[in-house]
Amino acid sequence: MTPSARWSNASAPCRIEWRPSRLLACALRLLGVLGALSALASEMPGAFAWPVAAAALAWVSFLACAEAARPARVLTWPATGAPLLDGVPLQTACLRWRGPLAFLHWRSADGRAGRLAWWPDTLDPAARRELRLAAERHAVSRRAAGMRG
Repeated sequence: MTPSARWSNASAPCRIEWRPSRLLACALRLLGVLGALSALASEMPGAFAWPVAAAALAWVSFLACAEAARPARVLTWPATGAPLLDGVPLQTACLRWRGPLAFLHWRSADGRAGRLAWWPDTLDPAARRELRLAAERHAVSRRAAGMRG
């Protein structure tokens, strides 16, 4: 009979990579095209509708390219202690879920706020579960620490 695995009460840190979403970039482009078409289909005079449509397409193209060019980030959520984003500790971190989308809002030690969003194409179900469990574990440990003191 083989020996059973040893169980540890210490949890491994959660390490999740964030990268830009292609789905978000496509959605932005689609909204830009729809915005341009709605400007052209409105009763606005053509002298104003065409520049508005061109501006909508240019702006959404800029936004989609800027989103796609964002660098990848690594979120590490240890079993105890503050989460780390690219090795920098986060003073406050709040993970919120909207269906399959995950939104991380944080404030770093220097007071700067930030946010990241994981779309379904960037976060597979296993990583989504791991991130959800790490955030819940962190929230419970923060509440328990506050109740003691």
